Amino acid sequence: MCSTRLVLLGFHQTLSISASPASTRGRISSASFPSIFPRRGFRFDGQRCRLRRSFVPFAFSFDEDSGLPTLMEDSNGASGGNSSYPSSEDEDSDADLIVQPTADVELRSNKERFETPDSSITVAAHRFATLRGRRKKRTQKGILISMSLVAFLLVFLLFFDWCSWRIVRMPLEPFFLTHPFTLSAALSAFAGFIFVPIVDSMRIHQVLRKEGPASHTSKRGTPTMGGLFFVPIGIIVASIKAGERSTAVSGAAVATIAFAAIGLLDDLLSCIKSHNYGLPGWAKLGLQVIAATWFSFWLDSAHISTPYNMKFLVPLPPPMGIMYLGKFYPVLTVFCFASMTNGVNLTDGLDGLAGGCAALAFIGMSVAVLAICPDLAVFGSSMAGACVGFLFHNRYKASVFMGDTGSLALGGALAAMAALSGMFFPLFIASGTFLVEVLSVIVQVLFKKATEVLYGTRRRIFLMAPIHHHFELCGITEPIIVAGAYVLSFILAIFAGYVGLFSA
Repeated sequence: MCSTRLVLLGFHQTLSISASPASTRGRISSASFPSIFPRRGFRFDGQRCRLRRSFVPFAFSFDEDSGLPTLMEDSNGASGGNSSYPSSEDEDSDADLIVQPTADVELRSNKERFETPDSSITVAAHRFATLRGRRKKRTQKGILISMSLVAFLLVFLLFFDWCSWRIVRMPLEPFFLTHPFTLSAALSAFAGFIFVPIVDSMRIHQVLRKEGPASHTSKRGTPTMGGLFFVPIGIIVASIKAGERSTAVSGAAVATIAFAAIGLLDDLLSCIKSHNYGLPGWAKLGLQVIAATWFSFWLDSAHISTPYNMKFLVPLPPPMGIMYLGKFYPVLTVFCFASMTNGVNLTDGLDGLAGGCAALAFIGMSVAVLAICPDLAVFGSSMAGACVGFLFHNRYKASVFMGDTGSLALGGALAAMAALSGMFFPLFIASGTFLVEVLSVIVQVLFKKATEVLYGTRRRIFLMAPIHHHFELCGITEPIIVAGAYVLSFILAIFAGYVGLFSA
């Protein structure tokens, strides 16, 4: 037995509630107290009370000794508190609770009711204030992490621009990488304030999978397809800074747009029907392979100026030197596009995770390809700035998601930079976070199938794949996971840039 307090038209009663397996209701008549009890039934679910849409008759009487109201027996002879009535057609069949008065009813006067604050209202207000404070604190963590990332990238780019001419031994413009980065970041952040309300008003919201963590239900209704506003800005700024005649930037831009179109198609199919998850996996992978194959054929016929004056070369750190792949180069290109796009797509599961890791990967690739193709370095810096501008709206708590439109575009842009310069090895280093996400899914699936064959039951290594969901279910909060991924991506990006410069 547990007691609760019901508020009926401003009056309070102390009632006792006991569970019943059958669908039963306490019945009290409003004939004697029409101003106190409305002619409506109440149903109790656990500790909650809600109005039923059906009208229920009540029986009500007075105790002669105390003068207080008690329940009467119905016409069938059963107690009013234990009588069972069938529910209406639009009601569910959950177990109802019996309402039985076990204590005196205290009715407050109007003066007392307005002068004395209700304790339940006070507690509710306190909890609401506490919740708002916690949410504000959680939001401040997201802002702090994003601002730390932006500050680090700016300091690093300023330092690199200051000493880059000594490293690559070629004259470069002042703020060669910092200028496109800051310009793209500012434009993307500004465009988000216009794009997000428009998408939200059109009800283009993220479709959450049932297999995801239960904590992600709070993200339901968040706008998606954010790649439509920050990816084009990164491409346009890079094209302006590098010049329209740059073949490398044009090829990378077209590849990025092609994969963004695949992601856009997937997002549109997901938003048409809330239960539809977009393109089937085989169709999405097939389109990615087709786009990557087309890019390989274009790369074979395009004229791209490199220091080696020869295509299909992969620079590797000494003592390996430069390796010629020949016909294996297109195969590696297709594999790189498929792995990068799906890696970024799988990483896009937490607020700010994919955007921040992609920004660091682009910076690492910009440093790696600077000595081979400076225009590609500008492209990478501009795309990194676009990702940072997107983080202004995607940080914890996110107001927009990039969707497949953004994730596939970012993966395609990274793969295009590697294919145009031959810097596949630095790419796999800089994108280590994405590769870990992909490998966690592959290992989880293979382990499930192997244990099903060996033991007859499916077992798993991680609580949930990709691995960032495993950390979530272990009790680690989103900002901590994202901050850890940023630190790992920062280390890998610095190492990738060093390997690229040392190889070139």
